[in-house]
Amino acid sequence: MPYEGSCLCGSVTYQCASEPVFQFNCHCRDCQKSTGAAYVPIMFFKSADLHISGELKYFESTGGSGRKIWRGFCPNCGAQILGKVEIAAPLLSIRAGTLHDPAQYRPNADVYVSQAAPWDCMAEHLPKFTTMPPPPGGRA
Repeated sequence: MPYEGSCLCGSVTYQCASEPVFQFNCHCRDCQKSTGAAYVPIMFFKSADLHISGELKYFESTGGSGRKIWRGFCPNCGAQILGKVEIAAPLLSIRAGTLHDPAQYRPNADVYVSQAAPWDCMAEHLPKFTTMPPPPGGRA
């Protein structure tokens, strides 16, 4: 099933034919501040499989892991589309809210719940991690 999405104005689009490597809700303070929301719904794909069309502008910050994150925004509408995460270099993450079909997002965990806002409502059925669990394959 292909994954497709875009920014708010449609200037930046992406497609990916492979399945996500992992997907979760990140509740770290960096993600909260970068979105103004309680958490960021994130899907990680192999970089080589994700095809992006259009220009992105990047902003660098330090994530909850203490490692660098580069967030890619549309320079026209300001929508955050993707992230390059130092700790997961061969992968790119997309923001699930940018999917054309948001029902394709199926989170399998809540991470950095130690930094979650007290008013954040999390799905009870998802596993909760105080920080970031080891990625699939044990690579960190």
